Amino acid sequence: MFSMFLPLVLPGNEVKESGEPDAGHQSTRPQIKGQIWWIKMGIYSFFVLSGQAVATLLGRLYFDKGGNSKWMSAFVQLAGFPLLLPFYCTLLPKNSTTDSIDTDRPPALTFAFLYVSLGILLAGMCLLYSYGMSNLTVFTFSLILASQLGFNALFSFFHNAQKFTFFITSSLVLLIISSALLVFQPDDSSDSKKISKGKYIIGFLCTLFASSGYALMLSLTQFAFKKIIKRNTMRALMDLIIYQSIMATCLALAMLFASGDWKVLKMEMEEYELGKVSYLMTLIWIAAGWDVFNIGAVGLIFEVSSLFSNVISTLGLPIVPVLAVVFFHDKMDGVKVVAMLLAIWGFVSFMYQHYLDDSKFKAERENATQVFQASTSEEVQI
Repeated sequence: MFSMFLPLVLPGNEVKESGEPDAGHQSTRPQIKGQIWWIKMGIYSFFVLSGQAVATLLGRLYFDKGGNSKWMSAFVQLAGFPLLLPFYCTLLPKNSTTDSIDTDRPPALTFAFLYVSLGILLAGMCLLYSYGMSNLTVFTFSLILASQLGFNALFSFFHNAQKFTFFITSSLVLLIISSALLVFQPDDSSDSKKISKGKYIIGFLCTLFASSGYALMLSLTQFAFKKIIKRNTMRALMDLIIYQSIMATCLALAMLFASGDWKVLKMEMEEYELGKVSYLMTLIWIAAGWDVFNIGAVGLIFEVSSLFSNVISTLGLPIVPVLAVVFFHDKMDGVKVVAMLLAIWGFVSFMYQHYLDDSKFKAERENATQVFQASTSEEVQI
């Protein structure tokens, strides 16, 4: 997995490691960078969609087969970050040259406050997520999470000056309608009979708050990259993932013991319907799934924006019910199919807007190059 990572560079704000390129390389570099950028986009999008689907389905499996600890569920959502440590410690460059140039970077205490704040927010979001997962069916849970797109649009407007065009707005509307169709669709699955009205309300509110918290964290992450971190490197991205994950994991582990949940874990494992080994493997793969999702989400923030990252994750929400039909034999009707098609339509609409923006940027760059070349030739003739 680690060999698939490529150096992160924001379009139009490339990191310079060895001075300005010569004229012979300038004609080929934009095309190469464009191809690498789309490859990275595909990799990060795959990480988001696959990690989210696997972790969500296994999270449901944990509660369905006898798991009950909310803090354990929150802990495993965060505990997968050590898988990144070998890559982080041995393969990433230190970027000493870049660091020495950035004399206007904030002090270390500012970075510590940033990582601690995001870690606390992440731990709280995972706990709310666990309460929602345990009290709702996978259909309802997945679709309430789609509200994070609306929250993220609001936060991005205030924090990151996100511009809304016709295609972006239509994408948001289509994705929200897609979720609303499934929310209002009666759920006659066997799981819904196990959930009381009170637990349903608790699960609904917790999932809604988790959705808004995740959207807030995405916007704050994008804001932090622009205003605080100020380094367009893979090292900066991995610093953010590692340090906020350490904080969130330590908090979740501490609360696991403080709440007393650790006392019943042995009995929970023994009574797990699929056996002790399956109990451990379920928790391990939940951790790995969310770790992959986290890498993809932060990578998309770094490459594009928090809104785009949220669009990709929202696209995956209709995929989870489809996989639930395959693996958990949940029912799938015409309304759910229409909702999934609307979600795909919304995603395509957003991608088309990004294609228009990219084409406009390339045209402006070519015009600027032509003007520069024309002025240079006139100076030579004079």
